[in-house]
Amino acid sequence: MDGVPLTGWFTEDFTLAELKTLRATERIPDIRPDNRIYNGRWQIATYQEVLDLTKRLGRELHRTLGTYPEIKHSTYFASIGNPTEPKLVDLLNRNGLNKRTAPVIIQSFEVANLKALSKQVKVPLVQLTSATGAPADFVAAGDKRTYADLVTPAGLKEISTYADFLGPEKAQIIPRTAAGALGTPTTLVKDAHDAGLKVVPYTFRNENSFLPTNLRSSADPSDWGNAFAELDAFLATGIDGLFADQPDTALVAVRS
Repeated sequence: MDGVPLTGWFTEDFTLAELKTLRATERIPDIRPDNRIYNGRWQIATYQEVLDLTKRLGRELHRTLGTYPEIKHSTYFASIGNPTEPKLVDLLNRNGLNKRTAPVIIQSFEVANLKALSKQVKVPLVQLTSATGAPADFVAAGDKRTYADLVTPAGLKEISTYADFLGPEKAQIIPRTAAGALGTPTTLVKDAHDAGLKVVPYTFRNENSFLPTNLRSSADPSDWGNAFAELDAFLATGIDGLFADQPDTALVAVRS
C-alpha cells in the first residue's frame, strides 16, 4: 500500500454487513483517555449515512452543514480493481450534491485523482500536502517530484489548475525549531494566495503531545496545552481555514 508492504485485515477484505458488526473505539486512548467512555457505542458509518446525518441535523439546527470527504490511498485501491472515486461521484450525483454550491469539499494527498475529479465534479477540491515524502501516485509512476516541489510557486500554479484549496501540513507554514518550539513562518500562505489558492492547514489538536514544546502545559501528553497560542499564530499568517480535532476550540480562536 503506497509502496509499503503491510499485513493484516483491511476494509476490502469484508462486506459492508461484516464491517457493520464492528464498533468504533478511540484511536489514541493513551492521549485521549476520556474518550474511551464511548468505545463500542457506534457502528462505522458509510458516507451516505454521514450525508443523511448532515441533512437531518441541518434541518434541526436551521443551518447548512457540510462534509469534507478525503479519498484515501487512491492508487492502491485502483491497483486492486476497486477505485473509490467513481463511488464518490455516484454518491454526489444521487444526493444532488454535484454542484458548485453544494456543501462538500473533496480532499486527497494524491494528484492524478484530483485532476480527474476536477473534470467530473463541480464541488471544490483540496490538494493535501505533507512536510515530507511524495504523493503515492507520483511514486508509483516514477515521478521524482515530492510534496516540497508541489508547494513551490510553480507547483502551486499547477495545483490551481485543478484544485481550489491547498491543505498543507502545519509545519509547511510554521516549521518547528530544533527544540520543537514554534518557529518562523514560511512564505507558503502568500505564495498559495498569489497562485489563487485558499489555504487550509491540518491538524490542530489541543493535547500537549501535538503542540509545540513551548506551548505545552505539562509533561503529561494527554493534558491540554496552550492551543489558542498556536491557533493565533497560524491565523496571523492569513490562512483561510483549518482542520481541527477540537472544532469548538478552533472556533473560539477564529472568533476572538
